[in-house]
Amino acid sequence: MHLPRFLGSTVRHRLDGLGAWLAPLRLRILMAWEYLESGLEKWRGMNWFDSLQAHFPVPLRWLPAEFNWQAATWIELVGGICLLLGLATRATAALLIGLTVVATAAVHWPAQWDSLAALAQGYVISDQGQGNFKLPVLFIAMLLPLLLQGAGRLSVDGWLARAPRGHADAPAWGLFALAAAWPLGWLLPGPALVLALLGAALLGVAVWRRRHGTVRSLC
Repeated sequence: MHLPRFLGSTVRHRLDGLGAWLAPLRLRILMAWEYLESGLEKWRGMNWFDSLQAHFPVPLRWLPAEFNWQAATWIELVGGICLLLGLATRATAALLIGLTVVATAAVHWPAQWDSLAALAQGYVISDQGQGNFKLPVLFIAMLLPLLLQGAGRLSVDGWLARAPRGHADAPAWGLFALAAAWPLGWLLPGPALVLALLGAALLGVAVWRRRHGTVRSLC
């Protein structure tokens, strides 16, 4: 009578076990390939950032184009190697997400748009310059699980760390919202402001609850 439920839970349990090993690994390999390829292309090629400096977000537009070129090149090369090994994966994913957001703002974001419908027209993969942000959005979507969940068991991080998993509470969501609002502000200032206010509110509620609980425990 309970055989289908038993088999279903058994299959899910084993898939969860395999996922801890394989799911992050395939994302790491795919993203490592993409960023290493991009980094090698920059390393072997000529600096073309001079023509994009005006489109870079502040404060990067104030830095020399050569500095931005070298930074992008080495973040992609070292980041790709770190993803492949699963070494410092969360920090690497955060750096690559930031790099990808900058690339989106400078190259892939529509130069002008006055509605969400106009903005959606840029969600394509093409070589027509600004207005082709589909690919970087997909890259960010694939890097986010590595930022939030780590490299998985088949990684250097997995071998080095034996700490128990954390939990997503109000401070965690608040800090994540504040951290995400900063790069989002380069592309969508309005939603970024809402996200920052939400993050600040969550942190405020967490602080209030902690102080209230401490006062209650002392009474």
